[in-house]
Amino acid sequence: KPKHMKTIGLIGGMSWESTLVYYKLMNEKVRDALGGLHSCKIIMESVDFTDFEPLMRADDWTTIGKKLSAIAKKLQNAGADVIVLATNTKHMVSGDIEAAITIPFIHIADTTAEAIKEQGLKKVALLGTRFTMEKDFYKKRLTDKHGIEVIIPNEPELTQVHDIIFNEMVLGKFTDQSREIYKGIIAQLQACGAEGVILGCTEIPMLISPTDVDIPIFNTTELHVKTAVAWALAD
Repeated sequence: KPKHMKTIGLIGGMSWESTLVYYKLMNEKVRDALGGLHSCKIIMESVDFTDFEPLMRADDWTTIGKKLSAIAKKLQNAGADVIVLATNTKHMVSGDIEAAITIPFIHIADTTAEAIKEQGLKKVALLGTRFTMEKDFYKKRLTDKHGIEVIIPNEPELTQVHDIIFNEMVLGKFTDQSREIYKGIIAQLQACGAEGVILGCTEIPMLISPTDVDIPIFNTTELHVKTAVAWALAD
């Protein structure tokens, strides 16, 4: 057992459906590592998603960056030793958050890249919100920092992937019909040379499991949590 378990500062609520998974996994991983009645030390601020969704649509990442930086600073002041942002898309403003705090920030794309490199894959597909798939903050980081080639769906599939997240998954709806759509899109990307697929939105692993596809899936939530908990437990 480590002499001192560190405290994870968790920024959640985007959506709360996926934050629930973060909270559960963090506690399970600490319990598995330490046994007994151990659980994870977490300070969480869970936001109201409607304060952010219109800003995303308006492409106002400056305001989102300011809001999330303020929360990160608040968590640091409350005693957090590390910051974990429980969503892929908002990593768009990771630079703003890192600039606002003096404690480490664990970037979800880095934790995913490490897992891809461990499996020796060079080319992967990325599924997520339109922002995550189209903007540079995720793909470019994987390519520039880690040397991994990233491909995304074409239209109209790209819009389908995005709409299913916002119209269904963040509301807790996971249907067989949508699962089949996603499986078809993954098969198309596989035909284009994808050796694995990043489930780059915290809700997607609730829809797609490893048995649904025949290439490795990278569950960004799971990988993010694993790294965060290892960090919290390291002496």
